[in-house]
Amino acid sequence: MTEPLTELDLKGLKCPLPVLKARKALARLPAGTRVRIEATDPMSVIDIPHFCNEAGHRLVSREQAGETHVFVLERGGEPG
Repeated sequence: MTEPLTELDLKGLKCPLPVLKARKALARLPAGTRVRIEATDPMSVIDIPHFCNEAGHRLVSREQAGETHVFVLERGGEPG
């Protein structure tokens, strides 16, 4: 797997901030770029996949390491 070019540490942020910060980061990147996100908000397991689906991005992977949820997203072709 190609390593993500951007990493976002969103631990400690509560809904809706993880999604808003992910949206802002992805908007600045070219299509196909991967972003690795670490978040501790329990709602992120619902919010981030939903955001990807709505905005046309791809959820490449999702893991949990203790209280931290780790997501890898791939930016879709349209601004999101």
